This record gives sequence, structure tokens and C-alpha cells, in this order.
Amino acid sequence: MGLDWEFCQSSVSNTIAYGGRNQIVLYQQGTGDLYELAQSVKHLNHAAQNWQRGQEVWGRQGVAISSMANLPCSLYLGNMFDNNVKVICPIKPSDLPAIWHFCSSTEFQKTVRKFNQKVSVDPTYLVSIPFDIEKWQKVAEEAGPLPEPYSDDPTQWLFNGHPVGSTALLQVAVARLLGYHWPQQAKDELEGLADEDGIVCLPSAAGEAALVERLRGLLVRAYGNAWISEHTEPELLAAAGAAGKSLDEWLREDFFAQHCRMFHNRPFLWHIWDGRKDGFSALVNYHKLDAARLDKLIFTYLGDWIRFQRARRDHGEPGSDGRLVAALELEKKLKLIKEGEPPYDIYVRWKPLGKQPLGWNPDLNDGVRLNIRPFVTAGVLRSRFTINWNKDRGKNPDGSERLNDLHYTLAEKRSAREAS
Repeated sequence: MGLDWEFCQSSVSNTIAYGGRNQIVLYQQGTGDLYELAQSVKHLNHAAQNWQRGQEVWGRQGVAISSMANLPCSLYLGNMFDNNVKVICPIKPSDLPAIWHFCSSTEFQKTVRKFNQKVSVDPTYLVSIPFDIEKWQKVAEEAGPLPEPYSDDPTQWLFNGHPVGSTALLQVAVARLLGYHWPQQAKDELEGLADEDGIVCLPSAAGEAALVERLRGLLVRAYGNAWISEHTEPELLAAAGAAGKSLDEWLREDFFAQHCRMFHNRPFLWHIWDGRKDGFSALVNYHKLDAARLDKLIFTYLGDWIRFQRARRDHGEPGSDGRLVAALELEKKLKLIKEGEPPYDIYVRWKPLGKQPLGWNPDLNDGVRLNIRPFVTAGVLRSRFTINWNKDRGKNPDGSERLNDLHYTLAEKRSAREAS
């Protein structure tokens, strides 16, 4: 992640050894944009000054208690954490197993609720309740060592990136094929199968095999000798909620909607298509989709499909004319995104007009929510999902509303750049 980003722990809905690890923060070692934002709104928002909350326990181990009615918890490894959790760190590290077993028990919840019935419990109550250290040390000794940091959930930054053994095997396999890399992912037998440009077409295009063939090859490699095609593949599809469908049907019809739900409507793998089930479509790793790769998607992959459909039309093949029309319309829309005139532009609320992107030139640090807007507006994504550009809470430093759904022309942006 580099020096700018830090892992951030949040709440869990149920007690689990390692959970609540699906967020990162653009911390920039405490001296960058977050610091400047907090300073700029001191006169407007006192809560914004809590951005370095909890520093006294960063780097230590403990238990993160979620601020929910039943007080579920997770082990804490010293990372930053948000205001949805309260962290308990033992004075003596050797007491952590006993504290963990107490906090993860129903006795802990009942004891806290005797003193405080509020949904969000003040931290002072968590550390002032009676605690029988000897009793819980015996419980910890009987339970054995605490588990090593690990998660089989691909939404967590502790996930190791291997499909086999994960809670969403097919989703992980597709991500690995598109070249996505989890923070804890080590080199393995799948490295050489990752697509270099992060663009894989569902139909064969530009000399590359179809997506389903490449994905099946990755699955076979991941399973090794345990792969039995006539049994394993149907089992994986059933586990993904696609019983009775083929792997190709799941990729075309179900993958993207499931991906959006799994990653909380912030998809990093985009299914771009022309609106026809028999037409052009491709999965794209958004983290790799810079201006050059958008050009490659338009002029190499889609361009090859368009040339192929023209040739089939000229030979009188039924349906090819409709596929050609749909592909040309997709080409038009992608070119509009590439150019970036409203409404196919990117707008980043916290950046001055002179620093707004010109055309398709996204900054990944700005987030999926803002960068995906041109593709949603153009209607080129396979499935609808819950995302909006409503105004954010609070006020800007000048007291104005924090509006997100604004559009500026290239001329306006260039003029602002020149002026600055």
C-alpha cells in the first residue's frame, strides 16, 4: 500500500477472532490531506479533530469491542481503528488470552449491561467492570493459544489471496485472473496466470482465449490433483448461488452483481458490456484501468470484435448486424468517457477545479465511488448496484455544502489549471 495508506479496524456484527478488517485510511503519516482537512474545519466541526483518536494503543495488541447491543469483539493487532470500536489493551501482554476469552463470552456482555444499557458503551465502563483474572486464565489455558492472524474472507485485508479455502472461491479466482493482489498475498502457483493488462474479454478477442477458458485453467491450477471437472465445477457454482448454470453463464449473468454486493457497492472488477447477451463484454481490473488501458479496451479488444462482426455481417450471418450496432454504440460511449466532457466526467469534491481529472485519468486514491461515475452514467456496466453522488455530511471550510454530483467542462478545468 505504500507509506500513504494504513490499515483501519472497524466493528464486527458477530464475535470473531479476526474481523472488521475491510477498511484502509489515507493517513499519509499524519501530515497529509487528512491533517489539512482537520485543520481547515476546526472552526466548524469539533468531531473532525478525533482523526488521531486512539494513538496511545497503536502498535499494541488487545481486543476491539464493537459498539453494538451485544458487544461483539475481535482481536486487535495495533492498527488504527474507527469510532465504531473501543479497544482494550492489557498492561501485561501475557494477560491478552484471558481478556479475549472474557470479552468474547456472554458473561462480559451481561456484566457490562448491568452498569450501562446504552447502545454505545463508554470505554470507562469496559475497563471498570469486575474481572476474575485467575478464572479466565484457566479458560485460556484450556482453550490453547490464540489463533494466528488470518481470514478466509476476501473482503478482509488479512486474506491470503488464494481461492481454495476462501468463502467466495469463484470471486477470488476471477480477481486473481484479472491481476488483483491482496495485501497479505504471497507468491504462489497462480502468479503466472494473472492477465497483464487487467482486461479479459468474455468472448475470444484480439488473439486471447475467452474468459471462461482462462478461468477454468486457473481453477484447475489452484486445485491441482483435487480438481475433478464433472464434480468440482458444479459444486463451486452451487456454492456461488448458480446451481444448474454453466461457468460461462455465471460469468455473464451473476458475477458482477455478486461482486458489487460482496464488496459493499465499491466494485474493483468492472463488467463492461454492450447490452447484448451475445455481444461484447469484458471484465476489467479498475486498479489497472488508466488512460492507456482504456484505449486498449476500445481500440484493441472492442475494435477486434467490431471488425469481426463487420466481416460476419458482410457474409450474411444472422444476428451479426445487431451485434455490430451494439458494439459501435459501446465504442461511442467509451470514447465519451475517454474524452471526459459532462456528464461523462470525474468530479472529486475535495480537489480544486484546477486539479480535477481531464478525461479518463483517475486517481485511485479518490475512490471507486467517484471514479466509476462516468461508466454508470454511460450505462455500460452489466448490473445496477447501489451507489450515489449525494452531498456528504458536514460543510466545506468555507461553509458551503459538500456536493458531489457536479460537472465541469474540459474548458473550465483547463482554464482553472492555467489560472493556478
